[in-house]
Amino acid sequence: GLQTTGGALTEAENVTVSTAGNSSAAIRSDRGGGTVLVKGGTFRTEGYGSPAVYSTADISIEGADLSASRSEGAVIEGKNSIALKNCRMEGNMVETRLMGKETIKEENVHTVMIYQSMSGDAEEGTSAFSMEGGSLLSHKGDVFYVTNTDCTIQLDNVKIKNEDPAGALIRISGNSGSRGWGKAGANGGKARFTVQNQQMEGNILVDSISHLSMTLGKNSRWDGALLQETNDQGHDNDAGADLTIEKGATWTMTADSTVTTLLNEGKIVTNGHTLTVLKK
Repeated sequence: GLQTTGGALTEAENVTVSTAGNSSAAIRSDRGGGTVLVKGGTFRTEGYGSPAVYSTADISIEGADLSASRSEGAVIEGKNSIALKNCRMEGNMVETRLMGKETIKEENVHTVMIYQSMSGDAEEGTSAFSMEGGSLLSHKGDVFYVTNTDCTIQLDNVKIKNEDPAGALIRISGNSGSRGWGKAGANGGKARFTVQNQQMEGNILVDSISHLSMTLGKNSRWDGALLQETNDQGHDNDAGADLTIEKGATWTMTADSTVTTLLNEGKIVTNGHTLTVLKK
């Protein structure tokens, strides 16, 4: 695949990359980061632990086909970014895989993962994922998973499809700590999630050591529930879910939901469900 490291610049246009091995991302960066600019092309992976894109750099991709048959579509580690424009991204992560001679169970199943591994490969800080136009297909698990890091997620007119009825639109939560991703009970995620011109379905889950700040922007519709869950390993007083609904946006609830704060200039359709606002 394409690899960038040590602060280098990589540019690629209309190339085709296919990898078959495990831990073999099609577009990836390593310690030291850098800048990656990709236009067009096809990038496919078949191995386990082999996202189409793995970022410890600033990666911008336009008009490309990005797919992983046994892994996430994209992963961002630490203070780095992925920006997609008019791309097709597809992920099909599996729940268990070989790592060396051992079979391991994944911490979570998802298509886009944003995290901090604590390995030293990526500087700690705010991760950024943005997608404008194009499509995002998630075969298994959650569409987005955020753990042990701060991040921003921005979506604008992206066609999102999650084929897993049990999967969340976004899951922001701590993890077991068994992989070195922070300490259990103190390794939640923080996400600022902003959308416009966006149609979305699915639940958003935030645990008691994590925080969501969400803006449902103009010309957007979300059908789903906002659920705050207890993390048995810990609690953070700053945890919660703050929701802003702008003029021209609609939230149609599919289950009882809980938000910490609510600023509503748009429309909420409760469908008979209960909306609890903790701080008024």
